[in-house]
Amino acid sequence: MRIMNDVVGKEVVDSNGMLIGVVGDLQFDVESKELLALILKQKGFSFSFSSSNNERVVPYDSIKKIGDVILLKDEYDI
Repeated sequence: MRIMNDVVGKEVVDSNGMLIGVVGDLQFDVESKELLALILKQKGFSFSFSSSNNERVVPYDSIKKIGDVILLKDEYDI
């Protein structure tokens, strides 16, 4: 799926420019094939380990722009 190649691995920053994580996976609606959310992995020592404690879910409608990094809308604070 092309969107997976384009998005997974990108850094996600909040409206203040703070890095909040890196896209590790995507959540889709199986029936509509609509992208619902990004699953972020936090950077740090445990970044490479798959643990739900180190994951954050960012709803797709909270994204302002996808470019070199993914920028979140102003009203969305994690």
